[in-house]
Amino acid sequence: MSDETAGQNIAVQTRSLSRSFGSLTALDQLHLVVYRGDLFGFIGSNGAGKTTTLRILATFLAPSGGRAEVMGYDVVRQADSVRHIIGYMPDFFGVYKDMEVTEYLDFFGACYKIPSAQREKTIGDVLELVGLTDKQGTLIGTLSRGMQQRLGLARVLIHDPAVLLLDEPASGLDPRARIEMMAILQELQRMGKTIIISSHILSELQSLCNRVAIIEKGGLIYSGPVGGAQEQITSGPVYWLRVGTDLDRAMEVLKQQPQIAELEAVDSRIKITLQDHETDPSEVLESLVKGGTKVIEFREDEVGLERVFMHVTRGETQ
Repeated sequence: MSDETAGQNIAVQTRSLSRSFGSLTALDQLHLVVYRGDLFGFIGSNGAGKTTTLRILATFLAPSGGRAEVMGYDVVRQADSVRHIIGYMPDFFGVYKDMEVTEYLDFFGACYKIPSAQREKTIGDVLELVGLTDKQGTLIGTLSRGMQQRLGLARVLIHDPAVLLLDEPASGLDPRARIEMMAILQELQRMGKTIIISSHILSELQSLCNRVAIIEKGGLIYSGPVGGAQEQITSGPVYWLRVGTDLDRAMEVLKQQPQIAELEAVDSRIKITLQDHETDPSEVLESLVKGGTKVIEFREDEVGLERVFMHVTRGETQ
């Protein structure tokens, strides 16, 4: 991809983005790139700077230094243009509990100057998208926490924004409500939305997001594909082997394989670490079979984002 093409494909970019609150540095020279169509996970401990970053991108907070752009618009100099193309959902947001669902969305539709003749269809579309069609006339105060979160998402979708900034959208939800929320986000990505989501539920981000960023004390530790984050803690991929024949014999065969960096017998299994992530694991399996080993199980060790996060961060906050 050429530099020009890559630049055109960027949805969100920060350059040396900094923010201080008195003597406290919340963001420290943050460089971040989010591409169009990304479902981008933003990971960090409380106080790492996630919410500060999202509030700057949403134009609610001015940076102390550096720059941030959304779809090419500067969040400070072109704030009005940014506001028309983003949908920002904070971790805690107020709802008017005595209003009906459609009244609530109609109010925000009017705020975005959507013509009244068009608002009814728009409201129906976003309610269908978030699975609240049957709650149109329901008082917001009677909705469950999960339904209120989905209504909050419907609110930020009312003006069809290109970029969604979601700060802990699954916070406080039960397992079913979280799963439903994640399914909605996947559908929005399929529709072409660019989504930045911060969350403490790292296992869900691992399966949901195509790219992630890890920050600590306002600084970037890692940004890139989820698989790349997993490679941060292993020199090569790790596989677990279970054999139906003599374990020692299998170990002897494996010791002759130059593509294996480490071998370890763990109970009735063998832990194999390959030299690098370019090594073809099928060569290891082929050598075992040719050596007369009956292979019962051969699977890659899953390195979860939780493990990556604990490895690359120190638990420090500002």
